[in-house]
Amino acid sequence: MKRKLLCVVPAVVFALSAWADAPHWTYSKHGGPNHWGKLDGAESCKLGKEQSPIDIRKPTAAKLEPIPFAYTPAKAEVINNGHTIQVNLDGAGGISVEGAEYKLLQFHFHTPSEERVGGKASAMVAHLVHKNADGKLAVVALLFKHGASSAALAPVFAAMPKQAGEKAALAANFDVTALLPQQRNYYTFNGSLTTPPCSEGVKWFVMREQQSLSKAQITAFRKIYAMNARPVQPLHGREVLASEF
Repeated sequence: MKRKLLCVVPAVVFALSAWADAPHWTYSKHGGPNHWGKLDGAESCKLGKEQSPIDIRKPTAAKLEPIPFAYTPAKAEVINNGHTIQVNLDGAGGISVEGAEYKLLQFHFHTPSEERVGGKASAMVAHLVHKNADGKLAVVALLFKHGASSAALAPVFAAMPKQAGEKAALAANFDVTALLPQQRNYYTFNGSLTTPPCSEGVKWFVMREQQSLSKAQITAFRKIYAMNARPVQPLHGREVLASEF
């Protein structure tokens, strides 16, 4: 018998990236990605044709405009939501996509990166989740490799709750601008949520330049979530564009 997902506005569901009161799902074999499509309301996980994440191979070069980032320092709360570490933000600004303003709601992490480039995953990815006035979603993905410690993320990693349901407010406002790479070329494609219900219609932007996290920072996250990445999904003919500024 299928379990029924809560009836929640998709944008709100995605903003949470996981649902404490929703049916049980995991990244492991039992209840893992191969079973997500069996949940009522999550059929897109199995049947969707524009699913995320993807393996970015041979993208089409295009003269795309730079993403107009307009982030501002904001109050931040670090939450362990049972599937990842998430940072909820209040009044953090946002981006503009095709003339529409998208407000930044939160960012969260996956290890290894859910997105692959040329078949290769990065050590970790941060997904910056945005929503516009019509409820449409846009996600900016920031890839991280092993290397120097990230000073910008140090307060977040220091505050990570170890138990699901726990949360901790950061002492100082957090400015997401500090997370952005210096070089801001990107890949873009149409996709979906990467967790149940896997709803489509999400605009994705994957920043091409990787930044670094220290071994200690990555290890600290993996002590809480050793692996929380959905496997890459078929393109089904989708075009992936690579910006050329």
